[in-house]
Amino acid sequence: MTTLFDRYQLADMALPNRVVMAPMSRVRATADGRATSSMATYYAQRASAGLIVSEGVQPNRVGQSNPGTPGLVNAEQAAAWRPVTDAVHVNGGRIVAQLMHGGRVSHPDTTGLQPVGPSAVAAVGEVFTPTGPQPAPVPRALDTAEVPEQARSFASAARHAVEAGFDGVELHGANGYLIAQFLSSNANLRADRYGGGIGNRIRFAVEAVEATVDAVGARRTGIRLSPGAGLWGAVDTEVPELYTALLTELARFDLAYVHLEATTDEDTLVGLRKVWDGTLIVNPAFPMGTDRTDRTSADRWLGLGADLISFGRAFISNPDLVERLRADLPIAADDQARWYQGGDAGYLDYPAYRHAA
Repeated sequence: MTTLFDRYQLADMALPNRVVMAPMSRVRATADGRATSSMATYYAQRASAGLIVSEGVQPNRVGQSNPGTPGLVNAEQAAAWRPVTDAVHVNGGRIVAQLMHGGRVSHPDTTGLQPVGPSAVAAVGEVFTPTGPQPAPVPRALDTAEVPEQARSFASAARHAVEAGFDGVELHGANGYLIAQFLSSNANLRADRYGGGIGNRIRFAVEAVEATVDAVGARRTGIRLSPGAGLWGAVDTEVPELYTALLTELARFDLAYVHLEATTDEDTLVGLRKVWDGTLIVNPAFPMGTDRTDRTSADRWLGLGADLISFGRAFISNPDLVERLRADLPIAADDQARWYQGGDAGYLDYPAYRHAA
């Protein structure tokens, strides 16, 4: 029987366990998108994970979703990441950069630019800005000729990620951001080759993956997806058909992995496991919800065919989460009020478990 603590060969990475630290925005970067020494400490503290997926990293300026997030847009930002990746590696870990283009989930007060998206349809809800939450603005619909440039931005950022010492990249195709907006049937109202039927709606995701694979190789490339999530108002229809078509297209690239969130019914997810015969990471907890992945849900999904299990919130307050899971130790609670406040409080001050004398 497969357990969380079995070794696993992921592309060129030998993982000591099957626990993945999920990507989580913590907004501790500098104003110009550079990683910091505190970020190096934060990730190094959690290096016992089999694999760390970084917080979302913007691939270009218009792709930044929230203030305080880091980028891989230029050489200066790549250089700032090097101490982070070095710290993880020195502590025995492995880390990939999640490349996240926010698309319409952004604001001019954050980037100085009007957000872009597949269509001029605003996201549902308020977005973070430097002065607080504001209603999501109507994005500018990308011209057909502009779309490939946004797909190639993932490839450019991937090159910077490799220069920065990351072991690979994960394209953020989930949770209502740009790739998911193109997949959506209500955020994407296009009538060109990138909109309409399923074959057209998956095109942007496929082109972004293909460009990234050409840039850094398939063994360094993964993608995260959230079938049917509906986050930020980006609704998928024909979920089994849409994601079956997408995974079938992605299979020809022999990617390092696909990272699925449990955002649709179990039968659909199990069906997608049958379509994708490569490495599968599953996050059993609904994103932005109150539940978090635990040992029970992890074991269940390993039994259903997942190869690796990603844990999000539990890693915030438990830098030694792998050992806590292994020894069945209590999982410490986190303080949601301090997730995005900046500074080291609520970031670096969660201790490892202390055994009684």
